[in-house]
Amino acid sequence: MKYVDGFVVPVPKKALAEYKKMARLAGKVWREHGALNYEEFVADDVKPGKWTSFPQAVKLKPNETVIFSFVSYKSRAHRDRVVAKVMKDPRLAKMMSPQSMPFDGKRMIYGGFKTLVSLG
Repeated sequence: MKYVDGFVVPVPKKALAEYKKMARLAGKVWREHGALNYEEFVADDVKPGKWTSFPQAVKLKPNETVIFSFVSYKSRAHRDRVVAKVMKDPRLAKMMSPQSMPFDGKRMIYGGFKTLVSLG
């Protein structure tokens, strides 16, 4: 069964180029270690809702935008193997430090999801 890690991140608009550079490296590393897919998307049509929304979930500030991303795997076991390798990869060591992240990691939302419906 396919498995996905999903992320929602608030990124300062002035740091988008830096974030994109970091995401390209992260995506390369994830793919090299076996991830099926690595995708990053910047908000285009994401408005605050009445009760909840992507902007509200990450406590979005006026100078920020929302990034939505996901990484796909064959299964939860495959994901656990890939992530274990990724976390040991020296290319990512610097970016794992909260001080070097081009966003506020405390407001990042993430989690692992198993397939419910797949039509692709």
